[in-house]
Amino acid sequence: MSFNPFSRQPDAPLVPKEQVDSDYKKLRFQVFAGIFIGYAGYYLVRKNFSLAMPDLLEEGFTKTQLGFALSGVSIAYGLSKFLMGNVSDRSDARKFMSIGLALSGLIMITMGLVPFATSSVAIMFMLLLLNGWFQGMGWPPSGRVMVHWFSIKERGTKMSFWNLAHNIGGGLIGPLAILGMALFGDWHAKFYLPGFIALVIALIAYILIRDRPAVCGLPPIEEYKNDYPEKYSKEEDEKPISAKEIFFDHVFNNKLLWYIAIANAFVYLVRYGVLDWAPTYLSEAKEFSMSETGWAYFLYEWAGIPGTVIAGVISDKWFKGKRGPVSIIYMVLVLIFVIIYWKNPVGQPIVDSLALVGIGFLIYGPVMLIGVHALDLVPKKAAGTAAGFTGLFGYLGGAVFANIAMGAIVDQLGWEGGFITLVIACIASIILIGVAWRVETTTR
Repeated sequence: MSFNPFSRQPDAPLVPKEQVDSDYKKLRFQVFAGIFIGYAGYYLVRKNFSLAMPDLLEEGFTKTQLGFALSGVSIAYGLSKFLMGNVSDRSDARKFMSIGLALSGLIMITMGLVPFATSSVAIMFMLLLLNGWFQGMGWPPSGRVMVHWFSIKERGTKMSFWNLAHNIGGGLIGPLAILGMALFGDWHAKFYLPGFIALVIALIAYILIRDRPAVCGLPPIEEYKNDYPEKYSKEEDEKPISAKEIFFDHVFNNKLLWYIAIANAFVYLVRYGVLDWAPTYLSEAKEFSMSETGWAYFLYEWAGIPGTVIAGVISDKWFKGKRGPVSIIYMVLVLIFVIIYWKNPVGQPIVDSLALVGIGFLIYGPVMLIGVHALDLVPKKAAGTAAGFTGLFGYLGGAVFANIAMGAIVDQLGWEGGFITLVIACIASIILIGVAWRVETTTR
């Protein structure tokens, strides 16, 4: 038997029937809060390096070098989200998510407080590689908790609200960077201040999260909500299964999952091609100050809050659960705002900020819808792996390209070349999402 430091708790004796409803209501709110706060915490220690890149450029590093170092996060995150996602399907989400966040926070503290940690590209790459691996321990257990505590007919709405943790956590990085600089007068505070906050959030997440209803003496969510997926069997769907069964029975042989995973790579290229390079682009090409850049970064992330919720509601109410049409509409509008962000002349910061707000408002809709779609396409016992599979393509195919290739392209061809790349990625994502939508429609 293999060793698993995140081993699952055994099922507890069933609580009395008259207690089930009150326990479920209390615990569903509690675990949702746990994965929401916990995942927002992951974003406090994910994109710190992007905000520090203007400072590192001043120390003599090139964009190509920094893009390579930054790619460590995306390379490891994509692999970890997939491989550790499979481990999470057989683990206690409470331990898994909290430990991953604490370890990620410690990496950022190290990068901020230890001068050696930012002394070379190789060292920064290795530390960011480690951080990316620990970052991959956030999404899969969140997806696992979601499918165990919320039934299929309510999952889309709940996921759209949970997905806002991306934007809240990511948006707070900008103000925290400004606060750290003001408090400590040190650009390294962009690393260590969020790192210490992440340690506190990891403890909060551990206190709140519960792995699944059975460890609290509650029946499966399908039974409680009387909401059963097709071909649901309590005996089959609630029992643990092997990694091999998850990979080969529910993921690798799932044709539609492959289509949305490939489409996800292009969506992520646009997402991180804009997000990761925004501080550097705004500083160099648009003459933004550190304060202006930090607030623009904040607005980009927080604009995604209403955009994500609206995407979920439209896909449920107007398109009856179809995710493809909404993603296509959103990506067409993203393309328009990317062009505005690119072509707007220097000296009009309001237009630049509004363009970033438009991209942020829109890009997280397709990100969220692809994630929900992946969970819907597999049994809940394979949810973490399915989420990790689409994430693998998003990060290794999209985010890594955005980190490494964007840096090299901008060094060689300037920002014009970088934005041509983003425009091509927008168009490719629209085409691939359309193909996925068509395949799903014709196979139902």
